[in-house]
Amino acid sequence: MKEYALKEETETSAKILKKKEHIINAALIVFSQEGLNGARMEQIADEANISKSNIFYYFQSKEVLYVAVLEKVLSKWLSPLSEINVNQDPRVALKTYIEEKYKISKKSPAASRLYALEIIQGAPHLMAVLKGPLRSLVREKVAVIDGWIADNKIKSVSAIHLIFHIWAVTQHYSDFSIQTEAVCNHSLRNKKFANEALNTSIQLLVDSLIP
Repeated sequence: MKEYALKEETETSAKILKKKEHIINAALIVFSQEGLNGARMEQIADEANISKSNIFYYFQSKEVLYVAVLEKVLSKWLSPLSEINVNQDPRVALKTYIEEKYKISKKSPAASRLYALEIIQGAPHLMAVLKGPLRSLVREKVAVIDGWIADNKIKSVSAIHLIFHIWAVTQHYSDFSIQTEAVCNHSLRNKKFANEALNTSIQLLVDSLIP
């Protein structure tokens, strides 16, 4: 009986997480188009195809839902960076990181635009995360890159600015997709264009650093 109750509780928890994920994905679309102030819970409910009261059952306010969306976006972005470690070959590690960042930009342009909008507004809902977990993670990866430099595995470079450059280049294709498509008539959805962008980034930001 106890085993059955535990299984039932686990299944219920899984259903709750799945429902929350569904709401967050719908909210991401609306928030990326309207921003926090412009978005209405009715729009999110329509996008999720559920009632507004159902959303409030899982998220007590629009602001709470907005922060949940931002935290999911940041978690997804930081995952590839977290994988970099001192025991890896620098070229493989940096190349893989750039590839993963491009994949995220291609698959989740709305997420990138929403994050950029939050930062432009002064990151009022994310500042604690930026100054806490993000700062700690970046410092950790700066130490890894500095270690590669000390071991003569890559040329001397400012590790923090290398990370910033990777962010800027890969996220450009999401944040400024309208500009890119206006100039080139292409986006990362075009395979040839995406490969050219990726290869150029690897050439400039990785290959140029290998002794």
